[in-house]
Amino acid sequence: MRRRDFLISAAGAAGVMAGLAPMSRLSLAQDRPFTFTSWGGALSNAEKEAFIDPFGKLKGIPVINTSPTETAKIKAMVQAQKVEWDLVDVGGRTVWQGGKEGFLESLDLAKIPNAANLEKGWVSPYGVATSTGATIIAWSKSAFPEAGPQSWADFWDVKRFPGARGLYKFFYYNYEAALLAAGVKREEVFPYTTEKADMALAKIKELKPHVTVWWGAGAQPPQLLSTGELALSSAWSGRMLAAEAEGAPVGHTYNDGIAWANWWVIPKGAPHRDLAHEAIDYALGKDQQAKLLSLKTYGPVLAAATEGADAETAKILVMNPDNVKNMLILNEEEANKYSYEYEEKWNQLMLG
Repeated sequence: MRRRDFLISAAGAAGVMAGLAPMSRLSLAQDRPFTFTSWGGALSNAEKEAFIDPFGKLKGIPVINTSPTETAKIKAMVQAQKVEWDLVDVGGRTVWQGGKEGFLESLDLAKIPNAANLEKGWVSPYGVATSTGATIIAWSKSAFPEAGPQSWADFWDVKRFPGARGLYKFFYYNYEAALLAAGVKREEVFPYTTEKADMALAKIKELKPHVTVWWGAGAQPPQLLSTGELALSSAWSGRMLAAEAEGAPVGHTYNDGIAWANWWVIPKGAPHRDLAHEAIDYALGKDQQAKLLSLKTYGPVLAAATEGADAETAKILVMNPDNVKNMLILNEEEANKYSYEYEEKWNQLMLG
């Protein structure tokens, strides 16, 4: 159904839904339904099934799931005072960027009581984590039938693991991967310093002749690895798990992975900001978090929700102790700093 048709249908249904709760009547009185935006693919599917659609059903309101997330679009909406998205899944650094630049609502955590059950690192004044994933090393099984690289040092080793490579198009994730490839210990990657950032840029410059794709969409790595256009790539864990479940000839490892969370934020001036607070709290409930287990792509951020995972599911959960002990947990606040301060140098490297 097209968005225009959906809005017409929702408006036409307003009369028969007059008996709904006050919050429902309020939603229908607005110029559009409650709208959630995420990145698309496996993540959007998981959030739609585990969180957003059940929330809409519980509240008795129409909801719209859209994609993809674009930080620039959030900023433009806020500046134009025409905010079309009420709740958005963003990368962690956007949480700090939005707080600094003023395009995100400051959250009222009193309206999100379930946030108190999370680790402190998953909650900030402008966003809350709702699920976990990772940037991992992935490979084409046509290039490496047995096993691919098991560390970023391996990924950088073009003699042992020859072939075209893919890396993310921003310094984000690459700063961490390059430092790990250079032998920096996980516990020393953060805090960010100019010395470390310069070391990372030099390491990326070393590998650049072998990088044929600088990807920006999560669908690219599994697709390009499946066709054999790439032999190796960094990739988002949920996208690789979804591709492997469909039988794609690709492989991955969580070893040396960069663990992160999917953060939910409310654009400044969103008309349904109260509903957005409710939706965040709903998504953090134990039952809703546990729904992610059966979807087998992105995992819960709530530790208690993993208790019911079977052994097979536990293997693919980023926060499984056996996985996360071999991973680096991304410090989003520090990542925001180097992304800002090294944007010009990164762009120069890409153009060079």
